[in-house]
Amino acid sequence: MSVLPESYRALSADQLRTRILEIKKALGSRLLILGHHYQRQEVIELADCRGDSLGLSRTAAGRRECEFIVFCGVRFMAESAEILRQDQQKVQHPDPEAGCPMADMADIEEVEAAWRALAEVAGADRIVPVTYMNSSAELKAFCGRHGGVVCTSSNAPLAFRWALRRGERIFFFPDEHLGRNTAREVGFPEREIALWDPARPSDLEGGTRERFRHARLILWKGYCHVHTHFSPEHVARARQAFPGARVIVHPECPQEVVLAADAAGSTDAICRYVGQAASGATIFIGTEINLVGRLAHEHPDKKIYELSRSLCPNMFRIDLAKLLWTLDGLGSVNLVRLDPEVKSQARVALERMLEL
Repeated sequence: MSVLPESYRALSADQLRTRILEIKKALGSRLLILGHHYQRQEVIELADCRGDSLGLSRTAAGRRECEFIVFCGVRFMAESAEILRQDQQKVQHPDPEAGCPMADMADIEEVEAAWRALAEVAGADRIVPVTYMNSSAELKAFCGRHGGVVCTSSNAPLAFRWALRRGERIFFFPDEHLGRNTAREVGFPEREIALWDPARPSDLEGGTRERFRHARLILWKGYCHVHTHFSPEHVARARQAFPGARVIVHPECPQEVVLAADAAGSTDAICRYVGQAASGATIFIGTEINLVGRLAHEHPDKKIYELSRSLCPNMFRIDLAKLLWTLDGLGSVNLVRLDPEVKSQARVALERMLEL
């Protein structure tokens, strides 16, 4: 693993910004800097595109003139760009240590072990695996191998319905809460949902094998620490302080928070919700603080507040010094590399989603 040279830390913010802008100007359309919504403001200001992980990856892959893709986000996002990129493109990630704790809650060995155990109970030919975009390339490849699909927080209901047309049961990972919120939207009764705890694989959730034998949806016990920070009490306090305020949260929040809110949606959906709200509206948002602060700045005619302050420290790892270092080493520093077979199988699962 490469380590950021100390010389970059010695540069001021103005010096870093100036040098980054010089590189951007010199390379023009050959370079594309992608910034996820949760990035710190100084990074977003220098990004050529900003958005969610899948949207940014698709945008980059569609730019035929682009040779270098620098993804300012967490690791699985840069991997997704690598999966979808064109042959002439190279993907780099300013900080390979910036991972996603939720994605790391389900690794390929644990998922394969769970798959074997569940196959003994329910039959592998009857289960369709669905992985959230917020997962490793290996898990996307797993779904590609086993007839499954990838989903985003916005198209998860569509992916669930697709899976049920192809099998009797869905095995969804790694986010329990997105799974439960999607199940409610699709119409799964609670009695048809079982929770797989990778920390207790031997007792099948501490219950009986019959629970899994009859379950139509098996959820992985994983979560996003940014979004599980929010509680119904946060929603209640917001409504008490500002009667008539609207509350929108991310579907990675626990179900009781989603039910207490007025709306739930992906990062892009939250941006659209704020943009379409009437001037003067008061809106509390339950998602990562950098996006909330940016929306408040960009919509001064509306009162935008965080439901509670929740920062993603992994997104925050990327700064101007790491971005400049990566740009100075285009084509060599922090290249994203995937096993060709993993990449091919993961692309199959992503393309199934894009065909929905």
